[in-house]
Amino acid sequence: MSKPKIGFIGLGLMGSAMVGRLQDKGYDVTVLGNRDRTGIEKAVARGGTEAANAREVAEASDIVMLCMGTSDQVEGRMHGEDGVIAGLSEGKIVIDFGTSLPASTFALGEEVAGKGALMMDAPLGRTPSHAVDGLLNIMASGDKATYDAVEPVLNDLGENVFYLGQLGSGHTIKLMNNFYAMTCANAMSEAFAVCDLAGIERKALYDVLSAGPNGSGMMDFIKAYAVDGDPEKLAFAVKNARKDVSYYEQMVQTMGRTSIMARGAMEATGRAVDDGHGDDLVPQMVDNFSRWFK
Repeated sequence: MSKPKIGFIGLGLMGSAMVGRLQDKGYDVTVLGNRDRTGIEKAVARGGTEAANAREVAEASDIVMLCMGTSDQVEGRMHGEDGVIAGLSEGKIVIDFGTSLPASTFALGEEVAGKGALMMDAPLGRTPSHAVDGLLNIMASGDKATYDAVEPVLNDLGENVFYLGQLGSGHTIKLMNNFYAMTCANAMSEAFAVCDLAGIERKALYDVLSAGPNGSGMMDFIKAYAVDGDPEKLAFAVKNARKDVSYYEQMVQTMGRTSIMARGAMEATGRAVDDGHGDDLVPQMVDNFSRWFK
């Protein structure tokens, strides 16, 4: 059986790695980038086709994949006379791999369905280095028949591919995942900063906490910088953490409730961004807490 033609929009670090993996697996890929042309040029050099706009990507593809930073960016590529939706036709499939607001996903899904096409959300876990080898975690949701149709492609991109139900469930769970992760990361960063105030070695705190039920991968990521000086174990920018926690908070508000636990992570990451540290990696939040506590 021939492989579906893939259109890919958003060739940042993650998107570029995913496109490389698709090309390794023999897919015909049409790509569209933005200001940074590094990923585009790499894909074209390996036989990919560069489109002039998102409509052309959709027209040339069976499956259109988007890997964008925000819901606004996804909507910007989807809408307009040169947008993805304008180029869709019966049976085409759109997959949003970004971390987007579920309400935005629902609305786009209705517009896509109006063209006789189908939409899925499939946010990602793990890093671009995992994407190179097809080892991503993929949280896919949408119509089950659509999922079944794209599952072989998702299996080429991911080691762990989860089908989570109706459209929007993937984005909902991803926001819960990132809210929980960033709440833990900021709590651990503050605790390390309080060690400094108390005159206790940070490693002593880590040794005690990691030996009990508090031990976790997230704790290890923060410890890697706070104790060992390596921030790259969690290569996720503070500004992106703030965006994701903000999206989680907005999502809860659409359910008629107000998040209690998101407030601390929102305040900490927001203050760090306002102080000019948005491009720092999340493990470096310990430096912000230390600075604020002086």
